[in-house]
Amino acid sequence: MKHISAIAEELKIKTWQVGAVASMLEEGATIPFIARYRKEATGSLDEVVISAIRDRIEQLNELDKRRDVILKSLEERGLLSEELKGKILDSGSLSVLEDVYLPYRPKRRTKATAAKEKGLEPLAVKIFEQNEVDLQSAASAFIDAEKGIASVEEALAGARDIIAEWVSEDRTARERMRELYWAKGVLRSKVISGKEDEGIKYKDYYEWEEPVSKAPAHRVLAIRRGESEGFLIHRIVPPEDEAISMLDALFVRGNAQASEQVKTAVHDSYKRLLSFSIEGEIRLASKKLADAEAIRIFVENLRQLLLAAPLGGKNILALDPGFRTGCKLVCLDRQGKLLHNDTVFPHTGDKGAGEAAAKIRELCSRFGIEAIAIGNGTAGRETESFVRNLGLPGEINIVMVNESGASIYSASDTAREEFPDHDVTVRGAVSIGRRLMDPLAELVKIEPRSIGVGQYQHDVDQAALKKSLDDAVISCVNGVGVEVNTASKQLLTYVSGLGPQLAKGIVEYRNEHGPFTSREDLKKVPRLGPKAFEQAAGFLRIPRGDNPLDGSAVHPESYHIIGDMARDIGCTVDDLMRDEDLRRKIELSRYASGTIGMPTLNDIMTELAKPGRDPRQQFEAFRFAEDIAKIEDVKPGMKLPGIVTNITAFGVFVDIGVHQDGLIHISELSDRFVKNAAEVVKVSQKVIVTVLDVDLQRKRIRLSMKSSRAMAEVS
Repeated sequence: MKHISAIAEELKIKTWQVGAVASMLEEGATIPFIARYRKEATGSLDEVVISAIRDRIEQLNELDKRRDVILKSLEERGLLSEELKGKILDSGSLSVLEDVYLPYRPKRRTKATAAKEKGLEPLAVKIFEQNEVDLQSAASAFIDAEKGIASVEEALAGARDIIAEWVSEDRTARERMRELYWAKGVLRSKVISGKEDEGIKYKDYYEWEEPVSKAPAHRVLAIRRGESEGFLIHRIVPPEDEAISMLDALFVRGNAQASEQVKTAVHDSYKRLLSFSIEGEIRLASKKLADAEAIRIFVENLRQLLLAAPLGGKNILALDPGFRTGCKLVCLDRQGKLLHNDTVFPHTGDKGAGEAAAKIRELCSRFGIEAIAIGNGTAGRETESFVRNLGLPGEINIVMVNESGASIYSASDTAREEFPDHDVTVRGAVSIGRRLMDPLAELVKIEPRSIGVGQYQHDVDQAALKKSLDDAVISCVNGVGVEVNTASKQLLTYVSGLGPQLAKGIVEYRNEHGPFTSREDLKKVPRLGPKAFEQAAGFLRIPRGDNPLDGSAVHPESYHIIGDMARDIGCTVDDLMRDEDLRRKIELSRYASGTIGMPTLNDIMTELAKPGRDPRQQFEAFRFAEDIAKIEDVKPGMKLPGIVTNITAFGVFVDIGVHQDGLIHISELSDRFVKNAAEVVKVSQKVIVTVLDVDLQRKRIRLSMKSSRAMAEVS
């Protein structure tokens, strides 16, 4: 209950809402299921808030585990007083908990440890009290040749070492030092001497300095990468005079001889112990913040890519382009089944081009091709130009497809299992074709980190990245819904309540018994029990099934409500789904109960109006500029069509069809100030850009979306 109250306060929601979510998560409910089908229980919390509750519960549970370990350690060593136990139990964060524990933590041998072994702690206590005392006399009492204390100064030095460690372990000092680092700390980087030529890609950071609190995620991660690769060193430092003055104010009292000793110890503590300790913490904390921002950007990009508009079920001819090795060609039916594969050589002379043209025309006719998908890799634009000049029927869409990740899929266990008798080139072409049909269904077969829409994804916490990316895929899959009779095992894996084993079981049952005709049939799948059915059923679609509601997002647990509605107005469920006038006659409040409230009833009515509606946008054909196929063709001032391929904290990458994405810096996205690029564009969005600059040597293209730039070019 303590955690539930704390989370509710942090997220500014009700305690009962957190409690309800926590209970359902503990019972095995998934986030999509809770958000979609348990709105009454949660007060209509969305997936973002439910995810935040789950993550915070996990963090607080980890804090509890660490607290238990610390309490056990202290008890075993006889150090656990009631006062200390109270401080540990009251620690609300890991940093506070570790600060409380720090003075008692087993540590390696230090200068303070050695001084204590010599019996100098009583002298340190006396000095730290800072009363009027004759230090010479007090220290001389501790001179002991056998213990290695030969003089008054050696005794005082040992006492100062003990005081320095007390200062560095003081909870208040550490808290204030952290605050100072965040408020005024500076991140500095410089090149390692002799590495200037090798580390040229980090040239911007050879002499770099900025407030750590304002350093953007991409810069923090870039500097850390430069350091890990051996080209840079970086520090985070506060204003030293202010740090020392703050510590003096905390520990130094008066002007007595003892106070001067304390002051010396405080300065030593800062330079030798505290500054390095806190800097290490701030380095880790800034990395954690940078990771979180980079992961957020990656997740949002991935979500937009997964939810890109699908062409839908069409007969597809897909081409994986190549020059010398030819273009791998496949034909797919409307369900994505491989019907034919071949290789054509349109770029190897007139003979190859003629044979390729005849082959493509013949296949388009034989398989009733409705769209041609062409990978955007090497030879992509040349292949597109070749196909467009074949004089194919106008109703055949010719589309360039982003093939990022297709090669990874083609060499994966999933691809080998799907196409054991075909090589990687065929699998890659199939992936390109299917990606045009349904980007979501195909991209879930690829490890999200390999799709290439992130920012420093290999530098961030990999466990946190995987968890966030998996959440995004699960959210997208369940948000769109899955046709159970056509879905791959990989797609079914992400459906709420299923997972790899049940997904495999569904496919095996489908292959053995034929297509499912109702959601009830799912209960016949081995090991798919009541709990899994409850979690999954609403997200699995069976269009044209025995029950018309099986093709909708209405959960089977609510079918009886719709049946009651239909009976009450004297019609069938089919009639209710077809006729808006009939739906208008329904008085929803009559069907509310203790478990089914207006949020669910409103969702039901929305779904009856458009059963199984795909939330993704309608597909729109896109063409690059025809006479721009390589970077040498691009000139400053040109206005070109492009597709957004990646969004980062510093700008947006756009494919303009020349095998080298251009960059729109965030300052060039709009005539107004833009803080977050995702507010202006989305991944896969079609845009018109103005070319600002082309650097052929570095293969860099600078672009702009500012209307003022376009106006300037016109004038």
